[in-house]
Amino acid sequence: MSMITDHILTWVTFVPLLGAVALWAVARRDLHARILALAVALVDFVLSLHLWFHFDAGRGDDQFVERIAWLWNGKVSYHLGCDGISLVLVMLTTFLGPLIILSTWRAITSRVREFLGFFLVLQTAMLGTFLARDMLLFYVFWEAMLIPMYFIIGIWGGQRRIYAAVKFFIFTMVGSVFMLVGILYLYFQAGSMELTSFLNLDLPHQAQLWLFAAFFLAFAIKVPVFPLHTWLPDAHVEAPTAGSVVLAGVLLKMGTYGMLRFAMPLFPEGVAYFAPAVSILAVIGIIYGALVAMVQPDIKKLVAYSSVSHLGFVVLGLFSLTTLGVTGGLFQMLAHGLSTGALFLLVGVIYERRHTRLISDFGGLAHAMPLYATFFMIATLASIGLPGMAGFVGEFTILLGTFSSPLLHGSRVMAVLAASGVVLGAFYMLWMVQRVFFGRLSNDANRGLPDLSLREVLVLVPLLIFMFVLGVHPGMIFDKVELSIEKVLTPLAAQVATAEETGHVLITAGDDGSGIKLLGANPKAEDLR
Repeated sequence: MSMITDHILTWVTFVPLLGAVALWAVARRDLHARILALAVALVDFVLSLHLWFHFDAGRGDDQFVERIAWLWNGKVSYHLGCDGISLVLVMLTTFLGPLIILSTWRAITSRVREFLGFFLVLQTAMLGTFLARDMLLFYVFWEAMLIPMYFIIGIWGGQRRIYAAVKFFIFTMVGSVFMLVGILYLYFQAGSMELTSFLNLDLPHQAQLWLFAAFFLAFAIKVPVFPLHTWLPDAHVEAPTAGSVVLAGVLLKMGTYGMLRFAMPLFPEGVAYFAPAVSILAVIGIIYGALVAMVQPDIKKLVAYSSVSHLGFVVLGLFSLTTLGVTGGLFQMLAHGLSTGALFLLVGVIYERRHTRLISDFGGLAHAMPLYATFFMIATLASIGLPGMAGFVGEFTILLGTFSSPLLHGSRVMAVLAASGVVLGAFYMLWMVQRVFFGRLSNDANRGLPDLSLREVLVLVPLLIFMFVLGVHPGMIFDKVELSIEKVLTPLAAQVATAEETGHVLITAGDDGSGIKLLGANPKAEDLR
């Protein structure tokens, strides 16, 4: 056991990769491949529970640290660590893994072994991205995610799968190249690829602006932030159901995680300078995504555009630069992963039965599939932020953090405009539910459709349970992440940066980690102290 617990991060990260190799090497039948892949994903989830139950919430630094010199006389190291931010995203990833594999039992019928192998490789890349603390190692994991996802969309996707896969690959790769240039610049300044070495650099103002822009572009494409979102609807619509779930549930969170983990603490002056513009883009994305979702005739495309809107909330929370807003943004990542993942699974269920996703092809479906309609309604209510469910907690804390943000000019207006996205979200989601499930069952093709099977219920029930659990007991997440978020925000709070447009200076609000406040251009000595 000590061999496992002493290297728990390595086991959690690479067990899926070992499972993929074993699956490709020994599994000869589809059923054997499915069972092996499911067993590997379950083992990985059980291993990740060790992190959850042994994590010390009273610390904000990395835990379970593993560090071994790797390249260039230790300037590049195999360095993994887990703080509260990484912990909750790792748990989301390992939690979704077995459910996604179980959902493919009937949906993936060709090249099953290859598909499951690519998914397990993707699982390793995603986990490594959340846990890497060496910047070159992080970049390797970050780029490694592209390859299996490209094949998942390009081989098992819809009619326009090649177009969607290539578009996804090109968008992400272009952004990543700019980030790589920034990483290399920082390496030559620090003499090491360690994240801590990068954090200790005293970078000039102009360099911080350019470096923040380079890193932010890579992460904004992955989110995606408006107007860099155009690859997402194509990828979602053409990807198989499992691909859409992992894309919405985890992959999109890579962008917001990267902003919080790297772009914000490394370049505090860049953050202070660009935060108003980024927040405006986030608000535009919230409203734009909602308006475009409203007119979609395809259920899956509607849910895809809703992701653009929901991730806009996450970005807005992060760039409120308040502890409350950032915590809400991280919480919303989890809530979105659960609710939108469930919605994509449910869309996949009906597509398997009817081979259509057009809203006009349905109507009165609740008469034929009452259990399915119930599950869909619950997931919808979670997505639109019904009080008592996870989405409400995330959106409320984001809006409250934005409303009280001292850095953003017009922060209250931004919060009000963002809140309109909640109203629009309720409108288009409930309108879609009304057209699909209620009214008269007029289409004969929908009569006699089988309701949810036991396997499908087993996939969906854990997601629905945690939508309620996080909604009524958000403290289980807040307690884990609070100190880690304050630690990540420390470079921002400690940095005195001139806000050129306002003539104010940005300075810490105090030792309580409560966030950031603006003082006048000529602050008193005791305020600076």
